[in-house]
Amino acid sequence: MHSDVTVSPRSNRPSSTSIPEQPDDSYPAVGASIHRLPPGRSRKSLRTTDSPINYFIQTALANPGLISLAAGLVDEESLPCQAVAAACVAVLRDKERGQTALQYGSTQGLPRLRQLVLDLICQADGCNPQQLGCSADDVVITTGSQQLLYLLAEVLLDPGDIVITEAPSYFVFHSVLQSHGVEVVGIPMDAEGMNLEALSESLQRLERHGQLERVKLIYTVDYFQNPTGWTLSEKRRPRLLELVQRFSRRQRILIVEDAAYRELRYDGNDLRSIKSWDQTNSWVVYAGTFSKPCAPGLKTGFALVPPDIREPLLHVKGNHDFGSAHLMQHVVAELITAGAYAHQIQTLRGVYQHKRDLLLAELERAFGEYPNVWWSRPAGGLYVWLTLEGVDTGPQGTFAAAALAEGVLYVPGEFAYVVPQGHRPPHHSCRLSFGLARPEQLRQGVQRLHRAFQRTISR
Repeated sequence: MHSDVTVSPRSNRPSSTSIPEQPDDSYPAVGASIHRLPPGRSRKSLRTTDSPINYFIQTALANPGLISLAAGLVDEESLPCQAVAAACVAVLRDKERGQTALQYGSTQGLPRLRQLVLDLICQADGCNPQQLGCSADDVVITTGSQQLLYLLAEVLLDPGDIVITEAPSYFVFHSVLQSHGVEVVGIPMDAEGMNLEALSESLQRLERHGQLERVKLIYTVDYFQNPTGWTLSEKRRPRLLELVQRFSRRQRILIVEDAAYRELRYDGNDLRSIKSWDQTNSWVVYAGTFSKPCAPGLKTGFALVPPDIREPLLHVKGNHDFGSAHLMQHVVAELITAGAYAHQIQTLRGVYQHKRDLLLAELERAFGEYPNVWWSRPAGGLYVWLTLEGVDTGPQGTFAAAALAEGVLYVPGEFAYVVPQGHRPPHHSCRLSFGLARPEQLRQGVQRLHRAFQRTISR
C-alpha cells in the first residue's frame, strides 16, 4: 500500500507534509496557472506524429460532395451484415458458449481460431503445418494487423536500428518506425515487387560501413502492395529469403511478410507465400487480417511467428490488452467454419474486380494520350499507382490544389517514401483507392482528376 508520507529535509524521519517550511521561488506561486505548465512527454511520444492520411479522411468527412479516392476503406455495400449477425446468434444463443465468448480469453488468442488460421495459410500455400515447421501454437491473434506491426516494433527495435522497406511502402508502418526512432532504408520497386539486386547492393553497402548489425527487419507487402498494387513475383520470393539468410551475420534478420490483401486476387493464380519457403519457421513473420477480405469492424488480425519471437510478443501484448476481443474471435471462427468467410471472399473478388476494371478503363480514356502519364495494373488488392511525370502531386503542389477544387481526393505518393532529412521524396505519383468509391464515383473521380491535370499543365 502506497503512502503520502514524505521525508522531512531536516531528518530521516517521515513527515506528514511535503510543503517546504520556507518559501521557494522554484515553486509556482499560490494561484498561478499551474495547468499551463507543459507535461513531461517521453521521447517516443515526441517522435510520434499524426498519420498524413487522417487529414484526407477528415477533409472527406467535412465535404460530402468530395469524391475520395484516398482512404483505403472497403466497399460498404458488400459488408457481410447478415452473415455476421448469424454468427453472433450462433455464438450467443447457447448459454454456455455465449458465456465463454463473453469472458476474458487468452493473450495469444482463441485456440480454435488459431488452428483455423493455420489451416487457411496452409491451404493457400498447398502444404501442411509440418512442412512449415509450425503448429497452432505459433499463431497469435491480434487486434488487426496494425497492432501486430506495432508489437513487433516494440519487441525487436531500438532507436538507431534499421528497417528495410520497399520504396514506396505502407506509410502507416513508417509512422510506427518513426515513433521508435528507427532508420528506414527504402529499396526501389518495379512491377515484380522489391528490386532484389538493389536490396543486395544496399546490404553490401551497410556491411562495408559496419552497419549491417543494425538491420533488424525487412518489411514487404508482397501481395498487391499498398500503395502501388504490385506483387512480389514468384521467382523473387525464395530469393528474398536467401538474401536474408546470407546477410544474417551477428543477428537473424527477420522478414515481415504483410499479406493483408492476399485473398483479394482478381487475375491469375495465387502465389506461395515467402513463409512457405521458411521450412524451419525461423526467418519470416507472416501477418494477415480479416479486415480486408471480410470486415474491418471485426478488428481481428493474426500472425504466424517463429517460436523465439512468440513469447516476447505475447509479453508485450499482455501489457497492451491481455488479449484481443474474445467475442470477435468466436464470431470470426464461426464465420470460417460456417463457410460465410469463404463466401465473402468470393463476393468481394467480384465487386472489386469490377471496380478495378472500371478505374483502369477510365484512366485509359482520360490519360491514355499523354506519354508522361502511366499507372499500375494490379492483379488484386485495392490500389492503383498513378504517375504524372513532371507534375508535382505533393500535398502543397498545384495538382493537389486543383484536384481539391475539382472535388476529388487522392493520397500524394511522397507520403509513401522515407528520405534523409533535407531531401524531398519523389513527388510525381498518387495512390488511388477503388475500395470505397461506388462505380459512378470512380468515373467522376477520374474525370475530375483529368480536369485538375489539364488545369495544372496549362499553367
